[in-house]
Amino acid sequence: MLEANGVSFHFPSGLPLLEGLSLRLAPGEWIGLSGDSGAGKTTLGKLLAGQLAPHEGRVTIDGAPLPAQGLSPVQWLPQSPELAVNPRWRVDKIVKEAWTPPDALMEAFGIEPQWLKRFPSALSGGELQRVCVLRALAPGVRYVVADEISTMLDPITQLTLWQALRAHAERHHLGVLVISHDMALLKRLCHQQWHLAGGQLTVGTALEAP
Repeated sequence: MLEANGVSFHFPSGLPLLEGLSLRLAPGEWIGLSGDSGAGKTTLGKLLAGQLAPHEGRVTIDGAPLPAQGLSPVQWLPQSPELAVNPRWRVDKIVKEAWTPPDALMEAFGIEPQWLKRFPSALSGGELQRVCVLRALAPGVRYVVADEISTMLDPITQLTLWQALRAHAERHHLGVLVISHDMALLKRLCHQQWHLAGGQLTVGTALEAP
């Protein structure tokens, strides 16, 4: 179980952004997170993935703190994939920094072999996002925080990305937090939806199981 317990996070001014939030994500579970821009959705996602440390409370996996070194079992995927890669590395090195995915999985994500020889700047946003998601699925990863990962993608690329991630998550029993403004997407993908506003989480009605 990935858990945030009484987590708070403040702006540099000291004003609270998140106040005493608690959230649980179980293996194999898909939870949606909505909220207005600036509500703190990305901050919460980074806290869950260990990218940020809470000012109060704690984030644990199976009751223990997230590991400080090595591959994190919780991967945060940002909306802008270029922020998550080294622009001076070729795509092959970017992917194999974490693991060497099987050819069948690369095909499922629609990744062309010739992309591996290119630099990130030579790929479109949708192509690079698929690369970043694939890299995040290395053995040992148990949870994925998908932060608006399909917002800027065309409908066909969106479908390819979510279908591939869904299939892999089901096979490996991964828990996934989907952060999005797209309520139709959250309804389609997630078992339950939370809304973040005023530093607090409110739970939505249970969504129809995907």
